[in-house]
Amino acid sequence: MALEDKEYDFVIIGSGLGGLECAYILAEEGHSVVVLEKNHQIGGNLQVFSRDKSIFDTGVHYIGSLNEGENLDQFFKYFGMRDSLKWKRMDEDCFDLIRINGKEFKHAQGYERFIETLVADFPEERVGIEKYCDKIKSLCDDFPLYNLKSITKDNLFGDINMLSLNAYDVIASITSNTLLQNVLAGSNALYAGEKETTPWFIHALIMNSYLTGAYRLKDGGSQISIHLSKAIRAFGGEILKRKIVTSANFHEDGKIKEVVLSNGETVKGKNFISNVHPVVTIDIFGEKRFLKPYVRRVKALRNTKSSFIIHIVLKENTFKYMNYNTYQINDDDVWGGIDYTQENWPKGVFICTPATSKSDEYADCVTVMAYMDYEEVEQWGGTFNTVAEKGVRGGEYEAFKRAKEDKLIQELEKTDPNIREKIVSVHSTTPLTFRDYIGDKTGSLYGIVKDSNEPMRSVINPKTRIKNLSLTGQNIILHGVLGATIGAFVTCFNYVDKHKLIDKVRNS
Repeated sequence: MALEDKEYDFVIIGSGLGGLECAYILAEEGHSVVVLEKNHQIGGNLQVFSRDKSIFDTGVHYIGSLNEGENLDQFFKYFGMRDSLKWKRMDEDCFDLIRINGKEFKHAQGYERFIETLVADFPEERVGIEKYCDKIKSLCDDFPLYNLKSITKDNLFGDINMLSLNAYDVIASITSNTLLQNVLAGSNALYAGEKETTPWFIHALIMNSYLTGAYRLKDGGSQISIHLSKAIRAFGGEILKRKIVTSANFHEDGKIKEVVLSNGETVKGKNFISNVHPVVTIDIFGEKRFLKPYVRRVKALRNTKSSFIIHIVLKENTFKYMNYNTYQINDDDVWGGIDYTQENWPKGVFICTPATSKSDEYADCVTVMAYMDYEEVEQWGGTFNTVAEKGVRGGEYEAFKRAKEDKLIQELEKTDPNIREKIVSVHSTTPLTFRDYIGDKTGSLYGIVKDSNEPMRSVINPKTRIKNLSLTGQNIILHGVLGATIGAFVTCFNYVDKHKLIDKVRNS
């Protein structure tokens, strides 16, 4: 049967984690499902790529909340992939190393170990460190959707006042020691933290996740999308690549009849779920289909920063594998890295060695990431380049990348002066790379900025004014693997009995 002759129960636009998980949930419930992906590879930020036989992740560098019985552990058991993927537990005594102006501090796994490790560096601050941990646990207990005990509450966010708590302010209220404040917030690149706007709940949920089980995926995060795609197809669902959705046709009652692809094909459906950015979703289905205030609000929301990343292939057995991440901060204020000048860039970097099956002793490659504004590459914004649709950005763009690559290699030289001798090749991605592959217009790392000053302004309801269109993805609840997973369930609550669905997760 030709694609245009079918009518699916659900047409899902985008095969990022949220889209794939929605497809799994709905297909497992017996619905006919098709996922439309514009790229040659599925998975969104789960995508990997290979250079000189080394595998690099585009977005999933480590995953939290995977200890037995923790929330993502239970969700992954429901999806049948907790035991089918190649996991590597990160170091108990240090999953994140916070290096501030050359001085090192460790974030250890488990609350007790985390407390004792920091108390060794800050012996006068035990009360404050314990209070910090208590506040995190308290918020996680009270936050609907985050723990499986209360995920079926109708209120998606619990106490609205909780959303207005600012992360920097809460940490500063716990201790007056500015160095400890910086250490506690040292991994804020995980959410593109801003001192003035980042909510406490973002910081708390993410920190709790890693404190309750920090892991890497050996040989790349694409294992997740591969597992989900196989399961979706086993349930009778379809996943179609290189299918770019450009617009839609509607029934007279305002419901979507079908989406239109760039090649002129159409795909009919009873219900549609968009896993692409809300602004891009509005563009696809047409501004006139949404309320004007909604369009103005969503299009006015700021996105988080993008990044510049170098992916270094290393000579064999020259660089020790690090079973932890390093947040290397070159500033007295860890919140200041997001605001940089050309002279002081980068003010901080994230460094990790991906886990591989090749060796547990030596690293195969190393990834270094730093914030970057989209404006830095905007002059080449008219170009487009992916594997599926090749393009050329020109010599000036390549020179720009080489200069930035060198600066990030200089960051590695601070702890390994001989790093250049160990390099086989260097490859880099810019905000344009993320824009072209993920679809966000500025290559944003984590989607829409959550603002503690206007907490409800950036809340995106999965339901839309178009009766048979829902949203999913990192902009709904929270970014990251856990955030996108929770968002997928929230989206599917519109179509599946949420009590029965969560019981399935609890009993997995």
